[in-house]
Amino acid sequence: MNAEIPPREAPEDPAAARRLAREARRAEAARRGADRKAKGRDRGKARAFRRFRRRLGGAILPLLAPPVLGLLRRSWRVTYLGQEHRAAVSTPRGFLVALWHGRMLPAIAIHHHQGHSALVSPSDDGALAQVLLAKKGYGVLRGTTSGGGGSAALRAMQQRLEQQPGGAFVITPDGPRGPRHSMNVGLAWLARESGLPILPLGVVSARAWRMRSWDAFNIPKPFSRIAVVYGEPLRVPPEADAWQLEKISATLRAALIETERRGFAQLGLPVDWPSELG
Repeated sequence: MNAEIPPREAPEDPAAARRLAREARRAEAARRGADRKAKGRDRGKARAFRRFRRRLGGAILPLLAPPVLGLLRRSWRVTYLGQEHRAAVSTPRGFLVALWHGRMLPAIAIHHHQGHSALVSPSDDGALAQVLLAKKGYGVLRGTTSGGGGSAALRAMQQRLEQQPGGAFVITPDGPRGPRHSMNVGLAWLARESGLPILPLGVVSARAWRMRSWDAFNIPKPFSRIAVVYGEPLRVPPEADAWQLEKISATLRAALIETERRGFAQLGLPVDWPSELG
């Protein structure tokens, strides 16, 4: 039996094929353009919603945060370690306090109305922090020790310390943008210029909400156990050069990590940061 031979197809018109290909490309480009436009509208709506949310939060949070933080503070069970180190620096001249940015909230609540001051970033978050700090009895200086404004902020702090001696000036070396547990020489420079000691401070909690932010910002839960650890003060000699400032900064970073390790050990818990951070 012979196999049937299929009919021969007519040769394709090259001009028609090119025309069809062009039309297909135009249709695809139009589809992509429509997708981009739709995504742009979606992004615009998302940006508008974020702006609205920030403005709403900026209006409500300053009113709610201080009393809510006060209620939380009264429920916490706080243990203090290393109080002899704090006593050693509590002189009429004052001292500097270093703690990590992510532990700022419980530290503010626990050390309220003690004549302390704090450096606050000029961001929207900093505006909220300024209101909260003022309500808790802190003096506030706006600025940042990172980026181009670092030198100006440090000199402004130096002037504030000269004009208003006493109390403590609280600085978060890894703020306001991180990376977490990072350290530059700014705080060591300020200690050298002011002649004030640096008190490492660790504030850790057994139960906390941890934000999905670069610093894993901690908000201790109601009735949480908290350990407040004061480390051994560091003093920077007035003749310290750039190399010595780097070395002292590395020592301070290690001291801050150690205060938090002691705090978690007191609570019977492992540390809450990745091993590569120290």
